[in-house]
Amino acid sequence: MKVNNKKIYIYLPILFSVIFILGIILGTKFASISSFNNKIFSITSNKYNKVNTVINYIQQDYVDSVSKNDLEKEAINGMLQHLDPHSVYITAKDFNDINDPLMGNFEGIGIEFRIIKDTISIIHTITGGPSEKVGIIAGDKIIKINDKNIAGIKISTKDIIRKLKGKKGTKVKLSIFRRGVLNLLNFTITRDIIPTYSINADYMINDSIAYIKLSKFSATTNEEFIKAVDTLRNKGMKELILDLRGNSGGYLRSAIDLADEFLEKGKLVVYTEGDNRPRKYFYATGKGDFEKEPLVILIDGGSASASEILAGAIQDNDRGLIIGRRSFGKGLVQEQLNLGDGSAILLTVARYHTPTGRCIQRPYNKGIAAYYNEYYNRFVDGEMEHPDSIHFADSLKYTTPKGRIVYGGGGIMPDIYVPIQSGKNYKYFNDLINKGLVFQYAFNYTDINRKKLHNFKTFKNFDKNFIINDSTFNDFIRFANKNRIKRNIVSTKNNADKEIKNLLKAFIARDIFDDKGFYPIYNKTDKIFLKAVEVLNSKNKIKLLK
Repeated sequence: MKVNNKKIYIYLPILFSVIFILGIILGTKFASISSFNNKIFSITSNKYNKVNTVINYIQQDYVDSVSKNDLEKEAINGMLQHLDPHSVYITAKDFNDINDPLMGNFEGIGIEFRIIKDTISIIHTITGGPSEKVGIIAGDKIIKINDKNIAGIKISTKDIIRKLKGKKGTKVKLSIFRRGVLNLLNFTITRDIIPTYSINADYMINDSIAYIKLSKFSATTNEEFIKAVDTLRNKGMKELILDLRGNSGGYLRSAIDLADEFLEKGKLVVYTEGDNRPRKYFYATGKGDFEKEPLVILIDGGSASASEILAGAIQDNDRGLIIGRRSFGKGLVQEQLNLGDGSAILLTVARYHTPTGRCIQRPYNKGIAAYYNEYYNRFVDGEMEHPDSIHFADSLKYTTPKGRIVYGGGGIMPDIYVPIQSGKNYKYFNDLINKGLVFQYAFNYTDINRKKLHNFKTFKNFDKNFIINDSTFNDFIRFANKNRIKRNIVSTKNNADKEIKNLLKAFIARDIFDDKGFYPIYNKTDKIFLKAVEVLNSKNKIKLLK
């Protein structure tokens, strides 16, 4: 890859890596399958405990005052950092933030928000939730929480969540700025149970092909999937595209249950094994609701852990086709140990293996930094543009029952690889994405034109009648130019402009209709999605899928 091409991707991969490190902590870390017996309390403790002796000595005789809790935290982190990248310590303060998204619900006020220029802007209120009931609407900006100013003070998303979440029945006061209203509006909201969902969007692409976007594997994933399939079948679904891109994992049990929906009775889904965990096999039960129809699964570098279990099970059983780019490569299973002070440890207790026997965990013997930089290096080394740059050792080669060659040792390699768009033709497009300017402009546009946009009433009406006209597009180009991204002539001679306009429309739709409005528009120009549709529409699809 040429040097100038490398520069295109410097910012996007780094951003992905930072976000993904947080997401990967969620990946299959709650793999508390009942067959795993936690033996930690049966360990015979020696009379002499070196760690406690050192901590007590420091606390008692150190020249300055120190916190025993801080010392214990540092000691635990130090031990875990020398094990693997996914064994981590969770403080009591962070415990609920990490666990709640996978539980299927949490207690709060029922809003989706984003921090734009140090201001908390409400994107959506959950239907029937506490905020909607008191009259808060999309576009409102939170200025104060419990009479304390939180606007323009560099507050983090995590801190806002902690201020808004709380036990059911407790109250929180919000002071809201609403466009067109002179004074702040005050609302007292009673917190309640708020449902969370793992399926972002599901819709019919045409008369027979359906699409489901799955963002995580939570406690409610299988129930959500069965409900979605029933709805889509009633609309004529005969083939399915399941999108696992960006899905960093979740409950191992949920991945196994979802694989069971696709595989016939007796098919191996996954097996786990560790030095202190005997080999355990998990098989499909035959109770699945989608065992025969054509299936395509989409993956990318953000697909990890539970996503890789599902994709590996489908690929190794020759059940469907995997399309996209190489997945993250996390084949370690974590078990959670809750500690007495409300904190917890996620300890890697086993490796999972796909049905052919491959472990897809990437090497981590060069340290945590090198481990996560490997994902970034895929951009630099040219893998994202040319899959030929990936080299697997013959020792990692496996064969499926029908003779398909698959590899272990570094993520799931798709059956059909779709490279990223690069080169001069897409430099302007990629620069816009890397800097987040499409998202920023769409948010500002929606905020200013919210009343007009809501006149569309339904997504179907919006999708059919709303267009990014020349005036709006030229205004966006000026916005990008002010942010030091200048448009090149080359981008006008290909599909890049078309894709920019489509992406602008998709982000505007998300701000009005949530993800159910985003994906049907975004997918219209998404290369991986379009390849999946092409395969399912192909006369050779039976040969490709079996």
